[in-house]
Amino acid sequence: MARAEDAIQRLLRPEGLSATRRQYVRRVAVSDLLVLLVVIFSSEYAWLGRQADQIDAQFGLGYTKFGILLALGWWLALRLAGTRERHVMGSAAEYQRIVHATVTVFGVIAIVAVLLEFNLSRGYLALAFPCGLLGLLLTRRAWRRWRRRQVLRGRFVENVLVVGLPDNAREIAGWFSQHPAEGLRVTGVWRPADATESQWLRVGQQFIPVMGRARSLQSAVHLSDADAVIVSATDELGHHGLRDLTWDLEAAGIEMLLSPNLLAVAGSRISMREVAGMPLVAVKEPQYAEAGNWPKLVFDWCGAAALLIATSPLFVVTALAIRLSSPGPVFYRQERVGRDGAPFQMIKFRSMRVGADAELARLLEEQGTADRPLFKVEDDPRITRVGRFIRRYSIDELPQLLNVIRGDMSLVGPRPQREGEVALYDRAALRRLRVRPGMTGLWQVSGRSNLSWDEAIALDMHYVENWTLMGDLQILTRTVRAVLAKDGAV
Repeated sequence: MARAEDAIQRLLRPEGLSATRRQYVRRVAVSDLLVLLVVIFSSEYAWLGRQADQIDAQFGLGYTKFGILLALGWWLALRLAGTRERHVMGSAAEYQRIVHATVTVFGVIAIVAVLLEFNLSRGYLALAFPCGLLGLLLTRRAWRRWRRRQVLRGRFVENVLVVGLPDNAREIAGWFSQHPAEGLRVTGVWRPADATESQWLRVGQQFIPVMGRARSLQSAVHLSDADAVIVSATDELGHHGLRDLTWDLEAAGIEMLLSPNLLAVAGSRISMREVAGMPLVAVKEPQYAEAGNWPKLVFDWCGAAALLIATSPLFVVTALAIRLSSPGPVFYRQERVGRDGAPFQMIKFRSMRVGADAELARLLEEQGTADRPLFKVEDDPRITRVGRFIRRYSIDELPQLLNVIRGDMSLVGPRPQREGEVALYDRAALRRLRVRPGMTGLWQVSGRSNLSWDEAIALDMHYVENWTLMGDLQILTRTVRAVLAKDGAV
C-alpha cells in the first residue's frame, strides 16, 4: 500500500520548483552583470569623457578593456562571496556579502594599481564604487520584492518535512503560517523512533501527515513532496542517525536544517561553537542591557531634538486646532510605567474630551475587555473630531519627543502602559520593562492596534531580547510608512 501511495505521489509531484529557483538565480546574476556594466561605463564617460587615456601602454590596457575586466571580476566576486546562494538570498547576509565583496574588489584594485604603477583615475573609481554598490543593493531589493509577491501568490514556496515530534512540527508550521512571505510550509512529519504507520496533524485548516519508521525517509520525502528537511528532535535520531540522514539528503539534493527551537531569538545572537569536535549552538545573552547604553541615548536625544525642531510648525497648528475645537487644555498628561517600573508623566496632544479617563472603566466593562492588559476601546466615543484626525496620523504622539529628551522614553521601544495594565502582566510581559518605553516600536509597525495582546507582547519581547541600533533605524523607517498608510491607526 505504501509503495502504491509513493508511486502516485511521484506522478503528481511538481518538478518545477528547483527549475524555477535556478531560473530566479540566473535572472539575478544577469541583472547584477548588467548593473555593473552600465555603472562602470557610465562612470567612465561621466568622469573621463570620450577621450580616455591609456591605463598602461605596455599592456595595451585602456579604460574600456579595464571596465570589462572590472565588471567581470566584480561579478565573479559576488559569486565567490555567496551572494546568490539559496540560503543567503532574501536574508540580511545578502546585503552584507554584497558590501564585503565590493570593498574587497576595490581594495585589491587599489593594491594592484600601486604595485604595478597603473595610471588609474581615482575619480573614476570613486564614482564607480558607490554607484555600483548602490545599484546592486537596489536591484537586489527589487528582486526581493518581486519574489515576495510571487511567494504570496503560491510560487517559490518550499515544502518542508519535519523530522521530530508532532508538537514541534505544529509550532514550526504555525510559525511559517504567520510568516507566509518566507515561502515555507510544513507538508509532512517523520518520526524515526515511532512505528506508527500514519497519522494526521491539524494546524489551522491544514492536515499534515505524520509518518513513523514503518515508512522510510525516502518515502516520507516523496509523500510530503519535500524540498527541505527540518530536524527538530535530534535525540530520536542519535549521532549516527543524524549523520546518515545528511548523507541520504545529500544524495537526493535536499537541504537539511537543524531547528534549535529558539523561535524568539534573533539570528544575530546565534552562533556555532565546536567543543572537542562536537558542534554546539551558542546563544548570546539578551540585548536589553545594551539598549540602555550611551549610543542609544545619544541617538535618542539627537533624533528627538532634530524632530522637535522640524515639526515645530505642526505643533503650533495642532495646538490651535485643539484649543479652538473643544474646551480644555492642549496637552494631556498621564502617568505611565517606564523602565524598571518607574512611573513618569507621558505628554500627548489631547485627543479626547475632558474627563475621558473617568469613563474608561465603564467602557471596558461594556465591551468585555476590562481583564486584558491592553486597554483599548473600540469606536471610542470620547475622541473629539480633531482628536480622531491627529490620532489617524499619530500627530498626538509628537509631544512625547519632550519625554525622550528628558530621558523618560526612547524613540524606539515597547509602548508605555498604565499601572493597571502592568498589574495584569505575566512573568514574560514584565521583561518589556527592562528597557525605556518608546514612541514607536516593533508591534506598532507590524499592525499597530490590529494586533492582539499576545501578538503585541511577542513582538515587544523580541525587540527587548534582540535589540540593535540598526534595528531601531529600520523600525523608524517602517514607522513613517505605517503612519502614512494609516495601518491600524486608532
